[in-house]
Amino acid sequence: MQNEDAVFVNRLYDLAENACATSKYRFTPFLGLHEQNLLFKEKASLEYAGLTLWGGQAECERRIARFGDETICGYEVPFPITLLCLRPVSQKYADKLTHRDVLGALMGLGIERSVVGDIYLHDNVGYCFVLSHMAQMICNELSAAKHTVLQCEVIDELPQGVGIAQRNEIFLVASERLDCIVAAVFSLSRETAAELFRHEKVFVNGRTAQGSRTAEKNAIISVRGFGRFRYEGVESVSRKGKPRVSVWIYE
Repeated sequence: MQNEDAVFVNRLYDLAENACATSKYRFTPFLGLHEQNLLFKEKASLEYAGLTLWGGQAECERRIARFGDETICGYEVPFPITLLCLRPVSQKYADKLTHRDVLGALMGLGIERSVVGDIYLHDNVGYCFVLSHMAQMICNELSAAKHTVLQCEVIDELPQGVGIAQRNEIFLVASERLDCIVAAVFSLSRETAAELFRHEKVFVNGRTAQGSRTAEKNAIISVRGFGRFRYEGVESVSRKGKPRVSVWIYE
């Protein structure tokens, strides 16, 4: 894994240097949380190349890194991201689709995971961001997920409310420490939550963090194997001085 990480980091520097040398934008494919964490560790040394990240909308977890900006390149280009809608031909006879079903159908086409960004399900319709140069092939080849026949098409934007945190909950916690909040949101013991932090399975805005750190308002916290949520801050304080914190959970 360390060798793979080193290769990835070297690739980031190659893209940054190439963007500056050629005055042309350079892009990574979609990056997962581990890759983004590696990028953030090098961010200070890469910002000279106009580094920006985008996944298709503000709350996307998987994102593309772009090197180059208008100052370096003399022009502006969008990120090479296309949004697809995967709609059952007949909802009456469709399976109840899950994120795993849609991702499995996409991977069944023989494409790399890095081609696909965030995937959302709403009213049993799938929406996913993909690399633009692969969008037409996916539309042509993707015919079903699970046992459900699909119609795939390019759309301009997500329907209202899709892809954002959907459910608000309030939790009484010992403090605003990240490990306390993660334990409360996912009904874990403090020891289990601390173990997740020790094994770098918790990401705050794409970066690993210490469980002892105080949560910041509007931080997006992702926990591998459990889910993710947006921290809203303290709603009130109990009589015993414990904070009641508000979070918005992604479903």
